Amino acid sequence: MQSFSRGWNFLKQAWSMAFKDKDLLKPSVYALVVGMIISVVGIIPIIIVAVAFGGSQIGNIIIGILGVMLMFVQFVVAYVFSAMTIYLIYGYLTKGDGRMSEAWDIVRRDFFDILTLAAVSTLVGILRSMTQRNRKNNVIANILRTAMRAVEALWSEAALLVLPAMVIDDLNLKDGLARIVKITRENLLLIGISTVGVRWVTGLISFVFTVIGLLLALAIGGGIVSLAGISTAILVAGITIGVLMFFTFVMVTSLFSSYTRTAYNTCLYMWARDVETAKAQGSSVQVMAPAPLAAALV
Repeated sequence: MQSFSRGWNFLKQAWSMAFKDKDLLKPSVYALVVGMIISVVGIIPIIIVAVAFGGSQIGNIIIGILGVMLMFVQFVVAYVFSAMTIYLIYGYLTKGDGRMSEAWDIVRRDFFDILTLAAVSTLVGILRSMTQRNRKNNVIANILRTAMRAVEALWSEAALLVLPAMVIDDLNLKDGLARIVKITRENLLLIGISTVGVRWVTGLISFVFTVIGLLLALAIGGGIVSLAGISTAILVAGITIGVLMFFTFVMVTSLFSSYTRTAYNTCLYMWARDVETAKAQGSSVQVMAPAPLAAALV
C-alpha cells in the first residue's frame, strides 16, 4: 500500500511539472500522432500482400519482413520522442526550463544510438513472436516461451533506463547498458522495483480510464445505433462515434502512461547518477532525489 501511495504522489508531482511547462508533454503527443499515422500507413502494404498472395510461403515471408520493418519504425518513433521528453524533464529539473529546440538537437546527436536501441528491441520482439508461434507443448517449448517473456520484460525495463543514460550522459547503447548494470549492482536502482509503485498506479488508472471509455462508447454509440432504424447513415454515424470515443480514451491513456513512466525513469536515473558521483568523490552527505521523486519518498 505504501508503494502505491508513493507512486500516486510521484504521479501528482510529475503532472504538476507538465502543467507548469507544457513543452514536457509535446513529445508524448507527437509520438501518439506519428505512431498512429505510421501504423495506418504500415498496415496497408501488409493487407495488400495478404490479399494478393493469400497464405502462400512467399506471401508469409513478405508479410513477416514488412511486419519487422513496421515494428522497428514504431520503436524508433517511440524512442525518439521519449528521448525528447527525457531531455525536457532533465532541463526543467536542472535549469528550470525544458527547451524544445535543445531536445531536437539531442535527438539528432543521439539518433544513431536510438536506432541501435530500436534494433535490439525489434530483435527481442521477433524472438518473442517466434517462441509464441511455436505450437509445440513440450517442456522445452514452454521453457523457451517463459524465458522469452522474462527477457522481453527485462529488456523493456532496461531500455527505459538506458535511454536516459544516452540522453543525459551522451552514451551509446553498449556504454549505456554497462552503466545501468553498474548502478543496479550498487543497489542504486532497486527503488524502481519495490519502493515507488508507479507502474501499479499508471496501470490501474489506465485500466479504469479504458473501461470508462469503452462503457461511454457503447452507451452513446449504441444509443445512436438503436435509434437508427433503417437509416444506414445514422447506423454508420453511431458506430463511428462509438469507435472514435473509445480510441480517444485509449489515446489519452497512452499519453498519460507514456509521460508518467518516462518522467519516473528520468528522475530515477538522475538520482542514481548523483549518488554514484557522490560516492566516487567520497562524500557522506545524503544525496537528494530530484524534486518529484523526493516528494514521493517523504
